[in-house]
Amino acid sequence: MTSDTTPLKHLIDVLSLGEPSVYRDHTYISGESMYFPTGRVYGGQVIAQSLVAASRTVPEGREPHSIHGYFIAPGDIHEDLLFDVENLRDGHSFSARRVNVTQSQGPILTAIASFQKTGQPGVAYADPMPADIPAPETLKSSKELMAPYADQSNFAKYYAYKSPFDIRYACQPILLGPDKASAEADCGRQLVWMRADGDCDVSQTMHRAILALGCDQIMLEPILRRAGLTVMTPGISFASIDHSMWWYRDIDVTDWHLYVQDTPTAGHGRGLSTARVYRRDGTLVAAIVQEAMVRVPQPEDTH
Repeated sequence: MTSDTTPLKHLIDVLSLGEPSVYRDHTYISGESMYFPTGRVYGGQVIAQSLVAASRTVPEGREPHSIHGYFIAPGDIHEDLLFDVENLRDGHSFSARRVNVTQSQGPILTAIASFQKTGQPGVAYADPMPADIPAPETLKSSKELMAPYADQSNFAKYYAYKSPFDIRYACQPILLGPDKASAEADCGRQLVWMRADGDCDVSQTMHRAILALGCDQIMLEPILRRAGLTVMTPGISFASIDHSMWWYRDIDVTDWHLYVQDTPTAGHGRGLSTARVYRRDGTLVAAIVQEAMVRVPQPEDTH
């Protein structure tokens, strides 16, 4: 990323991918990676890129309505990615695509994405957005919260200066330390406002891909919150295992969206995190489920 390129513009460039080539029922597209403080290919990025790659192969007038991906192995952030999109089916209303993402060492993700013809009628309802949530303008941005610690942590530096999103917590942030009250109450509920930090004139598919990338920055946090941990917990090891997402209505990622998050269960070093995503006017636009591995060093048994 050059000095005159904003984080959001760089994100859009990374999601735009290269030129496709076609062989039989497969389309091959290459892509690069953006920086993330783990030093590995960012899971949200490769999910979003897979969605964009698949979208290049579907009939006009169909938007992504779901994607389900499994993370197979860590990716090398310095090496390009190859997206192999297989055409599974084009029906009257839906198109299904399988995307295998590889680098020189082998596969790193496999996903299935589904696209639907826009404007189809049918059953419609949604749970309401929680009431009395503080407006995002009244809350501190994670950029402001993390700036004083940017010299002490790569994660702090990223959220302060390099994140393409403005993230604001309507509850106690766990970026700076564990949420002891939530851990003691055995609760992982989290309310977060987020929007893309800047303007972008892109397709609806790209808006949905950007949302898929952005949500991954906070999907682990309900698990950490309920367990009394943070990404800064000494010795912690964490990684997304799979990621599923559904879109129900059009979105504009430059507008504020409220993420209503929770974690119903964890066990065997794995935690399950959920999110409902609302427009500021209360419209439910997307739903997300992610499972993640979370491990911390256990005290040695003295007996």
